[in-house]
Amino acid sequence: MGILSRFKDVMKVNINSLMERAEDPEKTIDEYMRSLNSDLGKVKAETASLLTNERRAKTALDECSAEIKKLMRYAEKSVEAGNEDDARKFLERKAQLAGKLSELQAAYDQASSNAATMKQMQDKLVSDIGQLEARRLGLKGKMTFAKMQQSLNSGSSSSGKVSSSFSAMEERVNQALNEAEALAELRAGKNEDDLDELIAQLEKDSNKEQD
Repeated sequence: MGILSRFKDVMKVNINSLMERAEDPEKTIDEYMRSLNSDLGKVKAETASLLTNERRAKTALDECSAEIKKLMRYAEKSVEAGNEDDARKFLERKAQLAGKLSELQAAYDQASSNAATMKQMQDKLVSDIGQLEARRLGLKGKMTFAKMQQSLNSGSSSSGKVSSSFSAMEERVNQALNEAEALAELRAGKNEDDLDELIAQLEKDSNKEQD
């Protein structure tokens, strides 16, 4: 449960705020990406374990509930048959299982809550990793453009077409960065079908702008 105890720390991380405070954005991204990927691996392993526990708890709860219902039916049939002693035994056993049922319900509720919490952490980590990947992509693109600009400034600066092309390329990279960040932010709350539709729409909008 070590990674589960860090739920609040994981959930309160704000990538935008983290990057604004970074003195060396590239180094910060690389270091935090390693940390997030390590946490994600632990979360996935823990999630699998918790889901197994949840299924086991649900099975035990359902079996106990079914047994109680069965004992109640037996007691009713015994009464109808005039076997009050047998009916009493069935009801006593039912009362014993009622206490166990409460314990099993509490165990299932806890297991279900832990699994849901871990799933929420997994979604948050996937979103944060996506945002950092988008940031790294944008940072590398801007560094490339900066080198291109330096090269232009040190050489012939008479080509207006080259400058215009540079600006257009930079605008496209910034647009790609914004779209990637938007996908990362939505990833945690979207299922795969929703993401496929979102990606298709973003690609459609991007193609229209390029035309």
